[in-house]
Amino acid sequence: MIPLDAPALPDRLTLETLAERLDPTTPPVVEVQSLDMGYYLVRLHHTGGESLLVDDEGDTRRFTGTQWISRALSPLGLTHGTLTWADVTDEMIGLPAVPPLEAAARLAHGTRIAFMTRG
Repeated sequence: MIPLDAPALPDRLTLETLAERLDPTTPPVVEVQSLDMGYYLVRLHHTGGESLLVDDEGDTRRFTGTQWISRALSPLGLTHGTLTWADVTDEMIGLPAVPPLEAAARLAHGTRIAFMTRG
């Protein structure tokens, strides 16, 4: 189990709200979920559960590459995350539906990635 010491955050938050609410001494665990078509979503795990990064209209913020996530989160002091992915192939080949993985399982089996932008 990954320790979640970060203070609770709202269920959905923008980058601006995250910058205001982020406690640099106890940052949330960052999950970068890879989706089909080259999109990535960002979830933040903390003591209150998990939060989804959204745009100014409240829609899920989709990134088209991990470098864009790095450029958004690095200035906030977030240095790394865990890359996870949704497996849609089970549905495509007709296997019975299975419940989605819980956050702890996704994070435990994900790949650690660093947020570093060179320019």
